Amino acid sequence: QDVLINLLDTPGHKDFAEDTYRTLTAVDSVILVIDSVNGVEEQTRRLMEVCRMRDTPVIVFVNKLDRDGKYPFDLLDEIEKELNISLHPLSWPINMGREFKGVYNLYDRSLLLFTPSQKATEENSLPVHDLADSILDEKIGARDAAQLREDVELLEGVYGTLNTEDYLKGKVAPVFFGSAVNNFGVKELLDTFIRIAPQPQGRATDKRFVSPEEPRFSGFIFKIHANLDPRHRDRIAFLRVCSGKFARNTFYRHTRLEKDLRFSNPYSFMAREKDVIDEAYPGDVVGLFDTGNFKIGDTLTEGEQLQFTGIPTFSPEIFKELVNKDPMKTKQLEKGIRQLTDEGVAQLFTQHGGNRKIIGCVGELQFEVIQYRLLQEYGASCSFVPLNFYKACWITGDKKKIDEFIRFKQSNIMEDKDGNLVYLAQSEWFLNTEKQNHPDITFHTTSEFKTALQ
Repeated sequence: QDVLINLLDTPGHKDFAEDTYRTLTAVDSVILVIDSVNGVEEQTRRLMEVCRMRDTPVIVFVNKLDRDGKYPFDLLDEIEKELNISLHPLSWPINMGREFKGVYNLYDRSLLLFTPSQKATEENSLPVHDLADSILDEKIGARDAAQLREDVELLEGVYGTLNTEDYLKGKVAPVFFGSAVNNFGVKELLDTFIRIAPQPQGRATDKRFVSPEEPRFSGFIFKIHANLDPRHRDRIAFLRVCSGKFARNTFYRHTRLEKDLRFSNPYSFMAREKDVIDEAYPGDVVGLFDTGNFKIGDTLTEGEQLQFTGIPTFSPEIFKELVNKDPMKTKQLEKGIRQLTDEGVAQLFTQHGGNRKIIGCVGELQFEVIQYRLLQEYGASCSFVPLNFYKACWITGDKKKIDEFIRFKQSNIMEDKDGNLVYLAQSEWFLNTEKQNHPDITFHTTSEFKTALQ
């Protein structure tokens, strides 16, 4: 079973690329990691918005209980308010910071004791089916035992028993507490996840709905990564299997290019390890060596001509003009920026009728990533000039009206890497004004419109 574990609220992950969002189209469930010290952060709010678009089941893990953070009940209120989802605690902490003693698992009625600077083991877990048991006072002290009993009584009175169907529909998010760096509370979360997580789900296409039980293979590309191993200049496309069985050395139909492809070395990935696989089934993610055949959203089948939908590109929030600092490396820069934008690291907009290039990202750090990778992987040096744009909108509608609009807004009209027209609005006021003045033109903030036009 596939799952996306969100680590965006942890140190070193304060920025992210759009492909994080797009990965949500390939998974059937998400584990959100919330920092107990800082609470809900902006990137998690955005991620949750995408989860709601597909009613993706979500489990919340409140991290860093070994540090002094926000009061647990206050955290629950904040998460419900900020992420607009109902919560259901399945574990509960006993103090936090220096006084942190462990968590009580409400799902299987067990007590997990915390020992500072040590990884959690099975010896730290004690079955406590009755909170009135004196072993609770013995292990965590009478004061904390009394507080735990009071908290659990309140939780059970407010939340009752978890309705698994509500979780699977994305209406309720189970909540666990722990400390990931100490591997504390993680096993309990994953054990529960295995029991309640959804089975691989079907997917919509432009022709019909594909069920995971279907015997014929189908799948789509949701992520591309160039130079995963810089020594080999490889490019890997990640395929989500949606139905049937994927088999090594078998020809499959690339529906966009309308040609058959065979893959002799498909890989499965686990952290830094990768292994050649012979078969894969619905819910599995397979890495395919790519020589430039794939784009995000491409579909592979056993012959049926269809295209999976629901793999959108979102409007960036930060825009900067790309400046080539070394004209002698123009070809390298063009190749590098094309491959990086194919990955989803950023979006590339080219001036309509010109050569001006604008990069759009959802996070400031991505521009540093692009600069570094262009220099290290392609030998191309560049800089960025900040631009004052609010949002990128793909435009569709009556051709004459669009041509007239382009004539008056030439400096704001771009093309994405697929040649679609894009309007860069200076502000929300400008965008709303253009919508009112041009009712025959539709302004799209995601690329989902392309599916509707097919």
